[in-house]
Amino acid sequence: MSSAVVLDGTAIAERIKQALREELAGLKGKPTLAILSFQTPASDVYRKAQCVQAVTLGIRTREHTASVQATQVDVEQVIQQWNSDPTIHGVFVHQPMPSQIDPQRISATIDPRKDIEGIHPQNSARRFFAKARIGSCTALAVMELIESTGVDLIGKDAVVVGHSEIVGRPVSMLLLDKLATTTVCHIGTDRAGKLEDHVRRADVLVVAVGRPQFIKGAWIKPGAIVIDVGINVVNGRVVGDVECEAAKQRAAYISPVPGGVGPITVMMVMKNTIEAFKLQQRA
Repeated sequence: MSSAVVLDGTAIAERIKQALREELAGLKGKPTLAILSFQTPASDVYRKAQCVQAVTLGIRTREHTASVQATQVDVEQVIQQWNSDPTIHGVFVHQPMPSQIDPQRISATIDPRKDIEGIHPQNSARRFFAKARIGSCTALAVMELIESTGVDLIGKDAVVVGHSEIVGRPVSMLLLDKLATTTVCHIGTDRAGKLEDHVRRADVLVVAVGRPQFIKGAWIKPGAIVIDVGINVVNGRVVGDVECEAAKQRAAYISPVPGGVGPITVMMVMKNTIEAFKLQQRA
């Protein structure tokens, strides 16, 4: 089999950006996105990317960088201030959070109308019934990459490795909405020694575990679509959760790291901010 087609997330993000620019031109007023991040290198990179793209689109930003020693109350107070500020339309809180912060409590604190990641319990429930107005930015980016292949997902075996609230779970719901036969694997699957078996039968494989090159290229089903969400730094080099070069020899399509999911995710933050602005304007 020839080498896989490498999916160009940067090009897809640019197409989305152009559509958003046109949509913004037709709106009365400009959305404002409030970003809460923590003093970590990973958060800093993502936050800067969000701010740069917001500026180029004309979306205003409000930033708060919290100390890694911040308390639950500290973080909740910032979010509550943003909830009550009518000039702020979207709230995005970076993950992972420091260990002393309960992410589920943070999710529940965000005003569901301003919840850009779709993580408030109310929005999560709407996603369960396929009625989400705003969904996980990363999950939506994953689906954009899959849909760019043009492959019909009906009846395909889709395997999601990782069951986080902002990637694995929402991706699995979106795949189910497309009538893919969807399996979610996690640490229990690995401990039971069954992960490789599940990966080997995946027509569509989405991996988001944060472990460098954890999924071996030899496990990939010939002709599969492989979407690698992982971002890991190894010896100064950014790599994904999939053994990319080996996987390319078996997959039909594969997303690179970097340049795959990441650029589209940032655009989905912008898209969701605009959607939240429109919902609030209609309220």
